[in-house]
Amino acid sequence: MKQLSKFLSAFFLAIALVSVVGCASTSQKEGTGEYIDDSVITTKVKAAIFNEPSLKSAEINVETFKGVVQLSGFVSSQTAASKAVEVARSIKGVTSVKNDMRVK
Repeated sequence: MKQLSKFLSAFFLAIALVSVVGCASTSQKEGTGEYIDDSVITTKVKAAIFNEPSLKSAEINVETFKGVVQLSGFVSSQTAASKAVEVARSIKGVTSVKNDMRVK
């Protein structure tokens, strides 16, 4: 019975370690918490761009990875691109903004 108890303890410890390591992030993969945080940041940036009257939000794509926001798509002017970057930077949690937008 004592061996069974030790085996079960070791088994549950192994399961706990695997589940914790499975949620950890790497340089190319986000952990569960980071994914949720990035989803919130993406949503906030999209909403802020949508609420900016000088920007056409349908033309700007927003993606976030570990707090870095990437803006892509087409805008009508360099001023619009700069405004979108400024809006994205103003969102809490954004660590930096990559501007991959093109002027059409």
